[in-house]
Amino acid sequence: MKILITDNDLGDGALEINLLKQYLNAEVLIAQCKSEDDVIKSLSEFNPDAVIVQWAPVKAKAISLMSNVKIISRIGIGMDMIDLEAAAQAGIPVKNVPHYCTEEVATHALSLALSLWRKLPQLDAEMRSGKWAAASHANTIKQLSKSTIGLIGTGRIGSLVGKYFTGVGAKVIAFDPYASGHGFESVELAKISAESDLISLHCPLTSENKHLINDQFLASTSKKPILINTSRGGLIDPAAVDRALKSGVLAGAGLDVYEVEPLPMDDILRSSPNTILTPHSSWCSVQALPELRKEAVMNIVNFYKDSAK
Repeated sequence: MKILITDNDLGDGALEINLLKQYLNAEVLIAQCKSEDDVIKSLSEFNPDAVIVQWAPVKAKAISLMSNVKIISRIGIGMDMIDLEAAAQAGIPVKNVPHYCTEEVATHALSLALSLWRKLPQLDAEMRSGKWAAASHANTIKQLSKSTIGLIGTGRIGSLVGKYFTGVGAKVIAFDPYASGHGFESVELAKISAESDLISLHCPLTSENKHLINDQFLASTSKKPILINTSRGGLIDPAAVDRALKSGVLAGAGLDVYEVEPLPMDDILRSSPNTILTPHSSWCSVQALPELRKEAVMNIVNFYKDSAK
């Protein structure tokens, strides 16, 4: 059996190789693919039985070359780098690792939110410049218990973020046309923009919600909210968010994900005011990293075990 790992920047690959050899006696190729052409070349030369992908684009043309591939496994939660429709038409199941970093991402979103809410970047900068002004931002800081938090997406991570904020007394409202029973007040997207003091994104990126946070959405806000995105960079229009930050329509933005990663040095968001930027690190912890790598492999192992029954 031959397993192609298109790309993996999480270690030397020994963990994945050892597990695949232990359970499937597989021959493993780790090809650090960065483009669709790289993926196509690796598929053509190696002709694998299964594929594990981290960030490399696995689109329709690549999938059309998967003559022997029985399953694709994603190292992560989101699957927007894989053409799921093409995979379905080819009869190739696609698995991800949905549970591995729920607490980590929710905690990261909360950390970004609270840091911006309490003006910690500004206070830190003032302290380092020699200024001592405890009340310099008092007129712009509300009590959380008197605030409204708007969630867009209420899956595992979004629901946990909502519970965190509920725990400190905030009102939580949620927009999610695909979920119910999450325990928060369900509202339309227009109410999220109109009533939220802080908006946190927790939905997958699809063709329908690309640039969901755009000029039109931001113009409909009324409370100068803070925006948090630990989901997918394509959910926001960077230029629109930059304009909203500079004009004061947004009070701040905590961003962990970007349309292009790594974030280019000349990206507009690097100079946007009142922001905290982190390098797609919300998933990280000492527990999450090995679990992610192992479970992406076990998707393949379990598929072949089940097939053999």
